[in-house]
Amino acid sequence: MSRFWKFSRGIGIDLGTANTILYVQRKGVVLNQPSVVAVQNSTGKVVAVGSEARSMLGRVPLNITVYRPLRGGVIADFERAEAMIQYFVKKVKQEVKSLFFSSPNIVVCVPHGATPVERRAIHDAALTSGARSVFLIEEAMAAAMGANLPVMEPTGSMVVDIGGGTTEVAVISLGGIVCSVSVRCGGDRMDEAIVNYFRKMHNLLVGENSAERLKCALFDEHSASQELKITGREITSGRPKEISASREEVMESLEEPMSVIVDTVQKSLEQTPPELAGDISERGIVMTGGGALLSQLRVRIEEHTGVKTTVAETPLLCVAIGTGKCLDRLQEFTQMAS
Repeated sequence: MSRFWKFSRGIGIDLGTANTILYVQRKGVVLNQPSVVAVQNSTGKVVAVGSEARSMLGRVPLNITVYRPLRGGVIADFERAEAMIQYFVKKVKQEVKSLFFSSPNIVVCVPHGATPVERRAIHDAALTSGARSVFLIEEAMAAAMGANLPVMEPTGSMVVDIGGGTTEVAVISLGGIVCSVSVRCGGDRMDEAIVNYFRKMHNLLVGENSAERLKCALFDEHSASQELKITGREITSGRPKEISASREEVMESLEEPMSVIVDTVQKSLEQTPPELAGDISERGIVMTGGGALLSQLRVRIEEHTGVKTTVAETPLLCVAIGTGKCLDRLQEFTQMAS
């Protein structure tokens, strides 16, 4: 058994609504692709996955449909999600040359609010990729481990993981989640808010890709350009149109989803036992996920809660790294059991 573990490599999967990230033991993050699949309607054949399929959104002919098989952090379209996971795992297997990598152990993160049916769907989709066994881990726990928080110590740590479909807020101590709040509000909700804002305020229909580019432009707070170019279709005339908007205006469009996230953090703090609340007040709150890159959101959380809030060193990769650390612990447990 020890010789097997010496050479085997498991796979940790951050199965996100926006992106899927794969982590391989002793190699680190080896794949980071959009969670998108393009399918030929007549045959059901998958024609593109990941970045290639993402670039097709809003640009495909009638015989091809582009799917995002995950919504709110869970599988909404099992068939396409299964095909996507199989494709990504196969691609990683081809890149990682190892005699013991044909049937790896796989750890997949799931949102705290996922139902048993949703958890089963994620488990089964990963199992069909050729896994020896599949283990599920809470997304918030994986994020905390990836952010190097002292999750095994008798002290309170709070992590706020803002992904594409969900925001997970959890207080962790002694290797377990003491309290957790999950809301289906994240990057996708922000994109929708941008689309709705420019439809209402500028009579402009903005595509999903354009809305995401506007949101990502806010991540670079040191950008010299304060004016952002937005291209879309004027609703009344149907003509293509380009307008300019300030960074402040785009931030204004995100007011509603940001308020939901801030309120979720406050709600989680209110549920925290007093002793752990004192630890969090001293150690602060750590943000992970793509939403953590919005500096204004970090400031809002800190001002609203009165607790120092920081961003993890690699916020986009924390969950994937955490699944990898969980794999390392599975190895230790198996050795002990043998």
